[in-house]
Amino acid sequence: MKKFLTAIMLLIGTTGFAQQINRFNPDTIRSITIDTNLVNIKAHKLNAQDFIDAMLNDTGFYQAFRNMKRYSFNAENRIYTYDKKNKVSGKIYRKIHHNNKGAYKMEFVAKRDSGDVYKKNGKYELYTVEMFDYIFMNAYNSDFTSGDSPAIGGKNEGYKAKLKTLVFTTGRKVPGIPFISGKTEIFSPELRQFYTYQFARGTYLDSIPVYRFKVIPKPSISDDDVIIKEVTTIFDTRTFQILGRYIDMKFKNFLIDFNVQMNIECSNFDGELLPIKITYQGNWDIPFHKEERASFLIVHKDYKKEKNQ
Repeated sequence: MKKFLTAIMLLIGTTGFAQQINRFNPDTIRSITIDTNLVNIKAHKLNAQDFIDAMLNDTGFYQAFRNMKRYSFNAENRIYTYDKKNKVSGKIYRKIHHNNKGAYKMEFVAKRDSGDVYKKNGKYELYTVEMFDYIFMNAYNSDFTSGDSPAIGGKNEGYKAKLKTLVFTTGRKVPGIPFISGKTEIFSPELRQFYTYQFARGTYLDSIPVYRFKVIPKPSISDDDVIIKEVTTIFDTRTFQILGRYIDMKFKNFLIDFNVQMNIECSNFDGELLPIKITYQGNWDIPFHKEERASFLIVHKDYKKEKNQ
């Protein structure tokens, strides 16, 4: 049971109902302006399978996080935790300068906490906050910027790999998670029949022409049949490079109840893709463990290249 609980927390994380952070724009990427939802994709010599293949084979979206180790940059991180009535119970604010000039240094410019953030032993009150602190607030040392494969034998390394699979190669099977594993493989013959595809064109960050490829369940599909309720991916029309992704997952049975939305936006700096915004919200509740609710807003800016490799 302990390993199962850990798997769920690491794969799904948690998120709350954002009172400080507004719910996500239905077009996924806040910085995108949709030109039209009526796109004749054949006129662009593309079809749904082109987008699916690009999503399953892409490595650049993950590489964007690894690229950070060559840059100095500033990060602002806001985290809110919530009680059962969805009122804010804890707040965490960090402004961090990640200095990669020479030996890496993480310098706190601002650091404020309030409410129920820490346990008496000094650890975070919520396990999800602990995980996201590891992944994003100290991103240079996280698994998102280390090697292609997780270290063998480290605590929970296998579950961190599962989280990476879900976020960066969405549509693949994530094995080893009870009730969930097979339902993440949304492009498989078994699940593909449950989903429909939507195309749109738009402009990202005021100047970048993009395609929006949205995968959502068909109206006739029951909530019990699918876990992933939406995956929207933003592609640069000129290069077919993935610039952003939104994931919406919901599931409920006698053992698990979770509702999670995560959005990642990237942009090009010096010809390299780098993350500029991560937002995350939702909740989870499993037996024999405290229900967790939280929301996150993580912004990276002021990138300055320090190293070539």
